[in-house]
Amino acid sequence: MKKKILGLSFGRKMSNTEVMVKHALLACKEAGHDIQFIRVNDLDIKDCTGCIACVVSMIMGKKGGCVLKDDMHILEDAIMECDGLIFGCPTFEMTPTGTFKTVCDRMGPSHDISFRKVAIEEGLAAGKSPDQLPDQRCLKPRVGAFFSVGGAMTKNWLSFMLPTMYCLTMSMGIDVVDTYEYFGAMAYNHVLGNQPVMDRMWEMGKHVADAVVCDTEEERRRWRGDHEGVCPVCHCDLLTVSEDGKSIECPVCGTYGTFSVEDGKLKAHFTEEQQARSRLYYAGKLEHSTEIKTCAAPPGQIPDLQERLKPYRWD
Repeated sequence: MKKKILGLSFGRKMSNTEVMVKHALLACKEAGHDIQFIRVNDLDIKDCTGCIACVVSMIMGKKGGCVLKDDMHILEDAIMECDGLIFGCPTFEMTPTGTFKTVCDRMGPSHDISFRKVAIEEGLAAGKSPDQLPDQRCLKPRVGAFFSVGGAMTKNWLSFMLPTMYCLTMSMGIDVVDTYEYFGAMAYNHVLGNQPVMDRMWEMGKHVADAVVCDTEEERRRWRGDHEGVCPVCHCDLLTVSEDGKSIECPVCGTYGTFSVEDGKLKAHFTEEQQARSRLYYAGKLEHSTEIKTCAAPPGQIPDLQERLKPYRWD
């Protein structure tokens, strides 16, 4: 069955990142799928202002669109149309680029599947027209894979890359089936001179091509990456240790666990219950959206707020 696979590069034209994304897409094309490529840096995407109009709109059962007018709609439509997403990003100071993080800010709350799903279901039940509600394509199952690119010869200079890159797939509920960290890129004039990495990108493309046609959620979500990681859900190695030193948390999934030392190796343990509430899954996102709806303070809680703000109005 032919599917649509979208590739996004947050790097320079024909740089390592772009060529790696395109190589993975070619593997998808060979598998019989339609492919599309977007160089995100070519788009005019404004910074999110944090106005929360998108979230408020969806809570009120409306469309939840963004008030900013730029090229974001091009990227949004391509993502909504695709069945699979492959993207790559260069490393800037141990983290993804500013453009990447801006896209995450714009996609995050406005495309959160828990807000959108509830708004769509309640809106249709109330007899509203689909064009008055969030784009129903958001409910379509999608799979994704992504990679980071770093020039440094050691992996620790890419330490916050993969965890941060999950921010693009998380809110939309895209099932990530593979990730990869390419470090040591400075040792090569171009990734085209590093055949093992190019082979790995081909493999990533095949993983997405395979996952996107799976019939069951379990098989679609199956991890296909070559690194299992510490967390059994996101497969990242980053952990947060509690202040008392007795428990751990996956900062990507938001799940709590314990650890032990076995044969001199640290072992992380996450229960099935905790794994099920990962914010990469719908249950975890619904937990958060419910929190926002029930705990956020309403306007007017501080009657004399404008008076209190006067000492801080300096501009």
